[in-house]
Amino acid sequence: MHGEYKMPGGKLIVIDLDVHGDRLAGVQLSGDFFLEPDDALNTINRTLTGQPAAADQADIAAALHAALGPEVTMYGISPDAIAVAVQRALRGEPAA
Repeated sequence: MHGEYKMPGGKLIVIDLDVHGDRLAGVQLSGDFFLEPDDALNTINRTLTGQPAAADQADIAAALHAALGPEVTMYGISPDAIAVAVQRALRGEPAA
């Protein structure tokens, strides 16, 4: 599954994922944003992997907020915007 979202005033967020059973699997976040430190991308992918496929946008964003510590800086994206891209992938919405 593939989802995209361009955060207003921000950057393009791309999510590719599978669903195994009722859980997200093989989640890969990409786009034209920046994260510090570099390993924050792995933290995001690990956090999303295993989340319930039925989770709503707020639940996904909350999981990301909880996993990303204060040392993580996101440029052009946010946990909420990532959650939008995940929801778009799960709904099979075409790229806008």
